[in-house]
Amino acid sequence: MIKKLIIVFISLVVLLFAFILLSNMIVVQGAIGKTFSKVEAIEKNKVGMVLGTAKYLVNGQINLYFKYRIDATVELFKNHKIDFVLISGDNGSIYYNEPQDFKKELIKKGIPEDKIFLDYAGFRTLDSVVRAKEIFGQDSITIISQNFHNERAIYLANHFNIQAIGYNAQDVSQHYGFKTSVREYFARTKAFIDIIIGVKPKFLGDKIKIE
Repeated sequence: MIKKLIIVFISLVVLLFAFILLSNMIVVQGAIGKTFSKVEAIEKNKVGMVLGTAKYLVNGQINLYFKYRIDATVELFKNHKIDFVLISGDNGSIYYNEPQDFKKELIKKGIPEDKIFLDYAGFRTLDSVVRAKEIFGQDSITIISQNFHNERAIYLANHFNIQAIGYNAQDVSQHYGFKTSVREYFARTKAFIDIIIGVKPKFLGDKIKIE
C-alpha cells in the first residue's frame, strides 16, 4: 500500500513539473519576435504601457525593477517610439500606489504630465492587459517591463486579440532576481490556467480615452 502511494505521489509530481514546463514553453513561444531590447529596433505604437512594481524593497532601497522600467519608458518616449504612457499597477491601499510612484518619476525625467495616464486597477498582469483594451481602447500597444514579464504579458495579449510588442527594460543580476525568477515559473503557469478557465479582470469600469 505504501509503495503504491509513493508511486502515485511521484507520478503527480512528475505531471506537475511537466505541466509547469509546458506552460512556460507556450508563453515563451508566443512572444518570439515580439520583444525588443534596442530602441532603434522596435516599431512605434501610440501607447506604451509600463507594468507596475513597488518603488522600494523591504530594506528601503530602490527596487531595480522599478528603476529600469522607468529608464526604458523614458527611452521609448524620447525616441518617439510612443506618444503616451499608460501606467498600470496596484493601488490596493492609501499607503501603496504603484501608478503614482511611476508617474512622479516619469515627470521628473521629462515626460509631460498630460502624456501620462494611470490605471489603478492593474492588480495582475492579466488585469493590466485586458484593461488596456477594454478601458483605454488600445488594440495595439507596447508593453514595458523586463523580458520575462513582457513574454507573459504578450502571451495574455495574444489571447485577448491585442497586438502587443514588448520593450525590455534592463534586467537585474541573477542573484538580485533569483526569487522573482522562481516565482515567474509559477506566474506563467497561473496565466496559462487563467486563460483555460476564463479568468476576468477584478474591475473594469468606465472607458478612458487616451489623447
